[in-house]
Amino acid sequence: MKALDAITVVLSRPSHPGNIGAAARAMKTMGLSRLTLVSPRTFPDAESRARASGATDVLETADCARDLDTALAGMTWSLAVSARARDLGPLPQSARAGAAALFARALRGEPVALVFGNETSGLSNSELQRCQGVATIPSNPDYGSLNLAAAVQVLAYELRMAALMVSDQPPGSKTTPFASPLATHAEQEGFYRHLETVMIASGFLDPVRPRRILPKLRRLFSRAGLEKNEVDILRGLLRAVESGRQKADS
Repeated sequence: MKALDAITVVLSRPSHPGNIGAAARAMKTMGLSRLTLVSPRTFPDAESRARASGATDVLETADCARDLDTALAGMTWSLAVSARARDLGPLPQSARAGAAALFARALRGEPVALVFGNETSGLSNSELQRCQGVATIPSNPDYGSLNLAAAVQVLAYELRMAALMVSDQPPGSKTTPFASPLATHAEQEGFYRHLETVMIASGFLDPVRPRRILPKLRRLFSRAGLEKNEVDILRGLLRAVESGRQKADS
């Protein structure tokens, strides 16, 4: 189950300390231990410790980040959990399929994250678009209200089941590593910022009326699963475009 150690659970803007503790308990029961909190309203808190019910070690080692980009900076792939259908962002998949995809990457040693939003509003569109995958829990369509900690429990369970399936493989089974390490979240975001700058400078993107060009490009590159050397190539191309424009203007 060592691959589970490569998975970080991220709670973005949690508003209730009890949910943080209950989420920590849900994680520990399934073998997850890495927790990051993005701008929690209250932490640490006595109610968090009480609701953790023996999983206080998860709380004690939890990290706090000022925003989602900071929380995901070192990650190569992140799976957002959302109950709402979105027009943009990665194409949604079931919790089981999403967990399997996340675990497969963790098994290769890549640092990955499972991202949950605020209890009331969930993840914003901007936060969701910063993730490479989206998972939904197939709840009752007539009553889909699911507590944050319960949602964490469902995904943590699916991750453990994915881990158990791997442990049942015959000895000698191997996973195929990437030819190059995947680009981290910070490297991908640097590329997207660079791409936006070049598109605006070239006149291709109107910053006043950007339409949905950037979100659609994010979806395209998320499907590809950018590797570090691929990001280097793309940014080299963008620098060449910038250089060409500077020479033309001089």
